[in-house]
Amino acid sequence: MGVGAGVAAGALCSPVATANTGPSVAIFGGGVAGLTAAHELAERGFAVTVYERRALGGKARSIPFTGTGTGGRPDLPGEHGFRFFPGFYHHLPDTMRRIPFAGNVNGVWDNLISTPEARFARKDADSTFVPTSYSDIPWSGPGEFQQTLGSMIATSAKMPPADAAYFANRLLVFFTSCDDRRLGQWEKVAWRDFVGANERSEDFRILLSRTLTTMLVAMSDDQASTRTIGTMGEQFLGNPLWQGNDGPMDRVLNGPTNQAWIDPWVDRLRGLGVTFVTAELAGLDIAGSRISGARLTDGTPVTADHYLLAVPAEVARTFWTPEILSLQPELANMSWLNVEWMTGIQFYLNRPANIARGHTAYVDSPWSLTSISQNQFWARTELPAFGDGTVQDCLSVDISNWNLPGVLYGKPARDCNHDEIAREVWEQVKQHLVGDSRLSDADLHSWFLDPGVAWDANRSVNTNADPLLVNTVGTWSARPAAHGAVDNLFLAGDYVQTTIDLATMEGANESARAAVNALLDVTGSSAPRCRMFSLFRSPILEPLRQADIARYAAGQPNQFDTA
Repeated sequence: MGVGAGVAAGALCSPVATANTGPSVAIFGGGVAGLTAAHELAERGFAVTVYERRALGGKARSIPFTGTGTGGRPDLPGEHGFRFFPGFYHHLPDTMRRIPFAGNVNGVWDNLISTPEARFARKDADSTFVPTSYSDIPWSGPGEFQQTLGSMIATSAKMPPADAAYFANRLLVFFTSCDDRRLGQWEKVAWRDFVGANERSEDFRILLSRTLTTMLVAMSDDQASTRTIGTMGEQFLGNPLWQGNDGPMDRVLNGPTNQAWIDPWVDRLRGLGVTFVTAELAGLDIAGSRISGARLTDGTPVTADHYLLAVPAEVARTFWTPEILSLQPELANMSWLNVEWMTGIQFYLNRPANIARGHTAYVDSPWSLTSISQNQFWARTELPAFGDGTVQDCLSVDISNWNLPGVLYGKPARDCNHDEIAREVWEQVKQHLVGDSRLSDADLHSWFLDPGVAWDANRSVNTNADPLLVNTVGTWSARPAAHGAVDNLFLAGDYVQTTIDLATMEGANESARAAVNALLDVTGSSAPRCRMFSLFRSPILEPLRQADIARYAAGQPNQFDTA
């Protein structure tokens, strides 16, 4: 088995840029948050410069498998992890519609296509296939909701009816909880405790407690905030007809991410006058209540009217000087924020995979694996057009648990070299697939691990340049707002407080819009504010949420909380 590493591909050539004469903004970080902020500001006439240390697109970008392209074909496309665009995303799709793409009426947004199913594969049991299309089973009240959802879970997950009914009740408790209870009570309770996993069946613990949290937020169910997991459950399960959604429940891009989205986006921003500089921030200087300048790692000074920090949480908190903290002491709480590893590996195959027409969760895998077979969705540029021309499919796998021993070497992924990681993941995937979906070693052409994971041979351990923020119990208050007491400093990133309350591309986009709106307020701009969207909440349950306000204030439990 071979390994490759690479750097991100360059952006497309851009048309002649416009000259913006508005206030200058220095944006540090060229991921989804930084590009979103640049987009919104440039459309409003600001002079924007984006400083990115590595590659535009951040964790969302494609990463070429360097050296694999032959015969004039580009390198095989790798990635940090597969892309996933739920129908309840609104901020990101709104941006995608404003990115021109040849032949598409709705720009890059038209490159999103739906998947019809998800598979939950078991090692020693039958797989469960769950449709991801629109449901035609509405419900009219809490009783019908609990009965309908319980029956659906019992049938699809082959779970004891009592366990399914209990889980439906726990979701009803959360969905009918008022905002004060969600923040004051459920933010402080781990998901495992909220759903009472320790008292239920093994299937319940594995499917509805452990697998749900590791797939969604790459952490254990005894750490995941109930407020975070419950909010996502409200979007996936609390909206049976997907009313108000931007599109179907599960969507993916119809080609490699850079080709279908990131490169056209960068091209659009260049056309709007955005300047891109390859550089890394070293520090911020402050005078009074304002940032007076910034310094790059090569010593170059950066001067602008406003500064927008769009780097990850673990990077941003290294820039908080005593002077900045004296003005915004709440930023010190960012030290409480936790990051974990969720990183992708791609297996290039000699034949098309027949695993699922959508995402697959390998329920019993110790490394909490999920995957998608990509070529079936890549109608724009199929995989034989890349590499040496023989690759027929790519099984893109996300590794969500780097801390448990594997099945081959008895070591966690953190302590495995790259070859061991690839062999472990391949074996864990194979153990879950039987029949027509079975994979053999002869099917494997090559593999590619995100180069952000670097093996330190001296210490026999990996480092990860791109960890993922995880919302552990009680950390909402440690996440800052987009703007504080430092007049011209603004924050954007999936760690900033957002309504989606989860480290996602949608959260990064939403936070950038909040930062831009705050900047517009500070400058007194007459430009229209960025559009902000709300998550779905069932109108049928709204009277119950209103009634819960008084119950929570009186110290009473939610009326459905009988656990």
